[in-house]
Amino acid sequence: MFRRREPVPFAFVAEADRFRSNVTPPPRPRASRTEITGRTLMGLTIVAGFIGALMFGMPALDSQSHPAQQVQEASNGR
Repeated sequence: MFRRREPVPFAFVAEADRFRSNVTPPPRPRASRTEITGRTLMGLTIVAGFIGALMFGMPALDSQSHPAQQVQEASNGR
């Protein structure tokens, strides 16, 4: 491998934690009413989707009701 001839100073690594820029970033633009309303409606839609998935999914995952129904249907059919 190649070796450097001059030593590499590592003082900049130690000072990196303390370095603060004197340039402030520009302020973020405020969200308009339509953006806030759109974000709120999007969040409510996602939450409603999760609730709907739980409402429709929980009966399908219920292990108590399915075997009993299948046994009754099988015994009535024969």
